[in-house]
Amino acid sequence: MKPHTPIIVPSLLSSAVLAFSTLALAEGIPDREVYFGQTHSHTSWSIDAYLIGNHQVDPEQTYQYSLGMPVKHPMGVEVQLKGRPLDFHGVTDHSEYVGVIALANDPKSDFSKQPIAQKLIAKTPEDFNRVFKWIAGSLSHPIKELIDPKVAGNIWQQNIAIADKYYKPGKFTTFVAYEWTSAPNNQNMHRNIFFRDSKKVPDLPFTALDSDKPEDLWGWMDDQRKKGNEVLAISHNGNLSNGLMFPVDVDDRGRPIDAAWAETRMRNESLTEIHQVKGTSETHPELSPTDEFANYEIMSFLLGIDNSTSKLNGSYIRQAWQNGMALQEARGYNPYKMGVVGASDSHNGVIPYSQSNNFGSHGFTDSTPAARISGKENSGMVALQTSTSGLAGVWAEENTRESIFDAMKRKEVYGTSGVRIPVRLFGGWGFDSSVWNEKDWVQTAYAKGVPMGGDLPAKPGKAAPSFVVWAVKDADDGNLDRIQIIKGWTKNGQTFEKIYDVVWSGDRQPDQATGNVPSVGSTVDVSKATYTNTIGATELKKVWVDPDFDPAQHAFYYARVLQIPTPRWSTYDAAKLQVPPPADVSATVQERAWTSPIWYTPNAEDSKSIAGGKTIDQLKTEGAKALTNEQLQTYVVGKTIKVRNTVTGQTFEIVYGTDGQRLVTSVDGKPPAQGEYLNMLHAGQFGVPAKYEIKDGHLLTTLGGTPFEATVFEQNGKYVAARSNEFGYANYEVEVVK
Repeated sequence: MKPHTPIIVPSLLSSAVLAFSTLALAEGIPDREVYFGQTHSHTSWSIDAYLIGNHQVDPEQTYQYSLGMPVKHPMGVEVQLKGRPLDFHGVTDHSEYVGVIALANDPKSDFSKQPIAQKLIAKTPEDFNRVFKWIAGSLSHPIKELIDPKVAGNIWQQNIAIADKYYKPGKFTTFVAYEWTSAPNNQNMHRNIFFRDSKKVPDLPFTALDSDKPEDLWGWMDDQRKKGNEVLAISHNGNLSNGLMFPVDVDDRGRPIDAAWAETRMRNESLTEIHQVKGTSETHPELSPTDEFANYEIMSFLLGIDNSTSKLNGSYIRQAWQNGMALQEARGYNPYKMGVVGASDSHNGVIPYSQSNNFGSHGFTDSTPAARISGKENSGMVALQTSTSGLAGVWAEENTRESIFDAMKRKEVYGTSGVRIPVRLFGGWGFDSSVWNEKDWVQTAYAKGVPMGGDLPAKPGKAAPSFVVWAVKDADDGNLDRIQIIKGWTKNGQTFEKIYDVVWSGDRQPDQATGNVPSVGSTVDVSKATYTNTIGATELKKVWVDPDFDPAQHAFYYARVLQIPTPRWSTYDAAKLQVPPPADVSATVQERAWTSPIWYTPNAEDSKSIAGGKTIDQLKTEGAKALTNEQLQTYVVGKTIKVRNTVTGQTFEIVYGTDGQRLVTSVDGKPPAQGEYLNMLHAGQFGVPAKYEIKDGHLLTTLGGTPFEATVFEQNGKYVAARSNEFGYANYEVEVVK
């Protein structure tokens, strides 16, 4: 095992870092250590980066920056990584026409002497617009001279050579990597592609000019693997995909998703970004209304389109994890058993991770404090809403390409919002608090359970699963507020989630009704953009047992670690300008880390212990008939309909008005709480009327930009309904209120 520079924690943490220092010192280097690195960044070689002002920070300077060296920002000011150097980095320039604009404008390059290069010369704003329009207009009909292997292949070989130059096993790991940049109709479908061994990479990368279909990318990756070239893909910005990133019905070509599709995706795409500059893709407040911390650095737009929004459904990883389990239960396959990383997507080559040291991520569009907090929109993106860069945390045996790649492949990784919080999560069947008394509790946890990214082993008895979770603060940032475990599960096509506060700082007591732990408070002085670490904890750890475990239900568990409130970057910028913080964004943030999940799958015996729900196919076999448009009009319009959810047992009354509006009026015979979201026939929020229409034999309601259908069946004078997003189950008993 090669040596690794230990994480140095100031003495003020003292006993708070006992667990971590014990790992590193008392028993020697543990089986796996945490390495922090970057899996998504752009340099002047990406065509869009060059056109927004990055004319000087190339891949070589980007690696120098990650090593802690001072580097000139594209706008000319010298910047330096705040804190410790990174452990690893893979530069992921857009593979489509990579490097051609930067090299065309470099008179020292061989490419600048070619005739085609003259069309790429850009020195004025008018030139940039001309080149951009020419390049953008060619994506469906690529420019032959620019994809010629003599051009593209030469640039690709330079990229490989630079990665190899800065690879120092045991000290700093670089990867040969690139971004496959597919964006059909401005909908983000991008993937970052990582190679395990630079000596086995192909002569040319597979780009979106070859195909913008992810299925074709995966096919190419499978072919590479057959040639002995290990490769993986990391999807990013599901939040900007308009619902395309995590489909459940059909693929990009309109073909039904099946087991082969699911297996191919999981074989090639084991990870997704949970946070980066252009927003967080964990979840959304409208998808997770009971999650008080869901509204973290949310962005929703379509690439290049001002005043646009992205559909919610199919765009966030927590929902994808839930839907993946539902697909597993209903159809026998799960395409979304993936882990998470945090990343950047900065186009400057130099990357801001700290809220107090943000210098922008997109060239001249956000290079000054005034530009960043102006609220100005550029191609759909508002700089004020962007985040500082995220980081990937990887638990690996050593700081080498092989070890870090293998950790990413097995999903023993996690994402952070840019802070370096060491986080452990293990799951098993017999953990209790005595694990902390072990001489090497990590060895015990590995021996008795599985780490993040894994599957719980077969259930040995009737006990609920137990989880070991541990975190230590970033030595250069805020203290810790709490650790939560987010659980998701499924039953008869319906998906559910619950957020558990499992350990927290101080002597706060959970609310007896909700179980939620009160706020940690705040030390932030917004006017000065300062805070103190006089609240919170330096270390948190817990052995937690699921109190609501049902062995018959598929489930996943992941940890979320929250820091105490600190000033947001926009508050720091406002203080520099001596103006009030922008009102359109929060003045503070609670930075965080998200682990990859641990999954539970019922065995055959446990699966049989629960009564299966009625399916649409069963109804049809039994002679049930779907109501027509005319029958639906007669049955529901102008009526109050009583709906019973047979999975949860809840009963709702819904008024379907003659004006095309429907409204929930009661839950279990009582008015629900204002703002309560409801899992009923359509889903929705109490007190907020929603439009509905009758179309093609369905009750149709559009929520979060996505249409949902409810089909009503009649069988022997009784009525049963099925929702289009419940994977073929008919979970609702329906009757008209007399």
